[in-house]
Amino acid sequence: MTRNAGFAVGFVVLGLVCQEVGAAIATTLFPNAGPLGMVMLRLVFSAALLLIIARPALRGHHRSSWTAVVGFGLVLAVMNGFFYLALERLPLGVTVTIEVLGPLTLSIIVRRRASAWLWALLALTGAAALAGGGWDRLDPIGVLYALAAAASWAFYILASARVGRAFPRLDGLALAMTVGALVSLPFGIMDAGAALLDPMIIGLGAAVAVLSSTIPYALELLALRRLQASAFAVLMSLGPATAALAGFVLLGQHLSWLEIVGIALVVLASMGAVRSSAASRTAA
Repeated sequence: MTRNAGFAVGFVVLGLVCQEVGAAIATTLFPNAGPLGMVMLRLVFSAALLLIIARPALRGHHRSSWTAVVGFGLVLAVMNGFFYLALERLPLGVTVTIEVLGPLTLSIIVRRRASAWLWALLALTGAAALAGGGWDRLDPIGVLYALAAAASWAFYILASARVGRAFPRLDGLALAMTVGALVSLPFGIMDAGAALLDPMIIGLGAAVAVLSSTIPYALELLALRRLQASAFAVLMSLGPATAALAGFVLLGQHLSWLEIVGIALVVLASMGAVRSSAASRTAA
């Protein structure tokens, strides 16, 4: 491994750690601000930072481009909302593992190759192992929220690609994040209530936005300059494992051995799907 590649791997891992630390901090604030209140704070601060950094132009865009931005913003609000609602009921590692099933399923459907079904079977086995860990531990409503977040993440990938084609640099993301923040406002205010008057809650909400969005995104950009996209995607597949470790260290969330096996199988399925996709593109 070259020195640049080594740095890139470090950037990706650090980004994943920051993301899960942000999620852990958000979880500790649920009793005060509620999950939807934290979603609102994360999106509002993320939008503010992106608007300052990108300074997107508001003129010169087609109506279809604005439609894509609004759709992307709605997906951001819905995806984060379901994810945080799931976090309120499920361990961090389990929530992220179920959420990863969304983009994994999308990649399998899009490829339509026989080898893709091997990774689908492995992911399904991992999901079954998670369920086998005990439904007394896995709140059924939390699982439904996590599955909704997984479906939203699949739509997020499609919406992100559409906005990326319509807007330069970070302009589309900044505008979509603003739409998502506006959509989340009424739900967040109702859920958080008077907690929004607490400077500490506001400050920690800003920290969650920086840890969960700003720092990971910046580190991912730095990593992509030094790594091939396929290698980057494989490293990102470690998300469920990183989340499980963060949940254990920061939140004291212990997992059964069967749940750990389930997370490992989903991680392997994600890595396999990414590598298989990269290999088929190279052959083509």
